[in-house]
Amino acid sequence: MTTPQTSDRPPGAGLLQHRDFRWLLSGAAVSQIGTQVTLVALPLIAVVGLRAPAFQVGLLTAAETAAFLLIGLPAGAWVDRTRRLPVLLRADVVRAVAMGSVPLAAALDALTMAQLYAVALVTGAATVFFDVAHQSYLPRLLPREHLVAGNGALETARSAAQVAGPGLGGGLVQLLGAPVAIVANALGYLLSALFLRGIKSREPEPEPPAPGVSLADQVKEGLVFVLRHPVLRMIALATGTANFFSAMLMSVQTVFLVRELGLPAGTLGLMLSASAVGGLAGAVCAGPVARAVGQARVIWLSTVVTGPFALLWPLSGSGYAAGWFAVASAAVFFGAVVYNIAQVSFRQLLCPDELLGRMNATLRFLVWGTMPLGALVGGAVAGAAGPRAAVWVCAAGFLLVPLPLLLSPLRGMRDLPTPDATAAR
Repeated sequence: MTTPQTSDRPPGAGLLQHRDFRWLLSGAAVSQIGTQVTLVALPLIAVVGLRAPAFQVGLLTAAETAAFLLIGLPAGAWVDRTRRLPVLLRADVVRAVAMGSVPLAAALDALTMAQLYAVALVTGAATVFFDVAHQSYLPRLLPREHLVAGNGALETARSAAQVAGPGLGGGLVQLLGAPVAIVANALGYLLSALFLRGIKSREPEPEPPAPGVSLADQVKEGLVFVLRHPVLRMIALATGTANFFSAMLMSVQTVFLVRELGLPAGTLGLMLSASAVGGLAGAVCAGPVARAVGQARVIWLSTVVTGPFALLWPLSGSGYAAGWFAVASAAVFFGAVVYNIAQVSFRQLLCPDELLGRMNATLRFLVWGTMPLGALVGGAVAGAAGPRAAVWVCAAGFLLVPLPLLLSPLRGMRDLPTPDATAAR
């Protein structure tokens, strides 16, 4: 098994003194800010600029995540056959070029929904490879006993971007227009690639597969590993349920907030930023909460406590009552981030290095593959019964998320396995 590269990290030093982890964290931070700007700008291009109906906006959200369903499994097997850092670099460049095409087409008065769908599909495919390689690369960069802290730092950067990005995106949309605001995302991906190039740790070439072992055989090995494991199987079911209803919400929230609640672009951005404060708080509190209640126990407890707040989404209204939407999102985001840090760390500790790419890709396929389906359902429900009805379905769905976790062996566990125990499996 490949050991993490730790030669430049003095004994006892904190994560931020680990030079290469700083570069990885910086790249994650700038790309996430750009992504959050696009979260506001891209649907506004469809809703305001191209006057797209609710179903087409839902289809756009589905296109952004369709690649996880279409190529998620073979992407993991491919990542396990190559070094992971170059995959991250190439994915960032592809995403920057795709996003950069949007303001260019807008300037030429040639922007269409067809192009937005194409951009969403291309960036989604690059994101599949980036996310699988990113989660599989961290255990090569950090010792396993620091994975929870490393994942927590990355989630803190992502949550901070979710606080700043939508507000910045809403402001840029009002000042410059939605297509020009997309430039921030393209620049974020380019800066991420530059930071990743600063990583100096030498990543060894993975061992080639045994003679006669095909890509399909490796895909099957990853699927079997996940589906036969009693905890991973339930984590996949719970996370897939959460992502299905999250995608429903994402596909209709711009239509709901703009057309039902009457929020302008700037206020929409601030609304999403305010809700992301919960995610930042979750990233900061994940470690202390896990130590207090148990690193395994917090996986299911976080969803039980925060899921019911989703019912405040459809109860929000115009004026000050729109704040209920932010309160609900802040609480749900808090629980989601605490959950993600704990369950991703659990997966990384559990899985041998040579299977990490396939394990992560299988989980991504199972849990992100539900998102395009959720987005399509959200658009269809909003088109048939209105955006508020679709938001009610989303809220009710979040109450189902904890059920698989409560039926899994996690209920009898307090903490995650130690690295020694994992290695002995």
